[in-house]
Amino acid sequence: MSFPLHSPPMQRLIITLDGPAGAGKSTVAWRLAKRLGLEFLDTGAMYRGLSAKCVERGIDPVTEDYAVVELARNSDFRFDWAQDPPRLNVGGTDVTDRLRDSDVTGQVSEVAAIPGVRQVMVRDQRRMGQEHPRLVTEGRDQGSVVFPEAEVKFYLDATPSIRAQRRAEQLRAAGKKVDLEQIRDRILDRDHKDSNRKDAPLVCPEDAHRINTSEMTLDEVVELLFGLVHESAGQAL
Repeated sequence: MSFPLHSPPMQRLIITLDGPAGAGKSTVAWRLAKRLGLEFLDTGAMYRGLSAKCVERGIDPVTEDYAVVELARNSDFRFDWAQDPPRLNVGGTDVTDRLRDSDVTGQVSEVAAIPGVRQVMVRDQRRMGQEHPRLVTEGRDQGSVVFPEAEVKFYLDATPSIRAQRRAEQLRAAGKKVDLEQIRDRILDRDHKDSNRKDAPLVCPEDAHRINTSEMTLDEVVELLFGLVHESAGQAL
């Protein structure tokens, strides 16, 4: 008599990338995930997606935070993992192409600072981590709050001027108008708001590899992180 063979469950491997706005987290995380054969979760896109829905409905996150929380609770956040990189669907609408628009960027910090919104997002991100346990995830609280037991943690940073230049290049590539000074001012404003909010402020986790990418190319950053993952968790690959 023969018995069916079952493959053992794959070992969990969660890699977090935290850091300030414009540090290149999304691109680096996506490239690193592809290099390692893992899935990619862009949590910053979730806050931007909710911000896009607020703009669409005319909700002001400063004066109507209760409405933002209600919208978050009643909106299903789903990534299309079949796409590369995954596209984001919020409440039945694909919002991916709206995420970097100036009206969305202008209020995402206010949306992200609302405690009730963060509770919803943390819950959904942990659910995604359970459904996709071999994952590279990026954001501002991934290693500190959402996945404190992650196998490998990184914190990426760069000077404000470098971050502004990178964001401008990203916008130009998407065919959008660019005002470099305005982008830099918004980055500095978001740095202040993200670092000083009461709920899950932006911090570098104590056990994270802190990397300043100001003088590094994208390929150099990905290569460095790839090597550090192998050093820290090579047995899980």
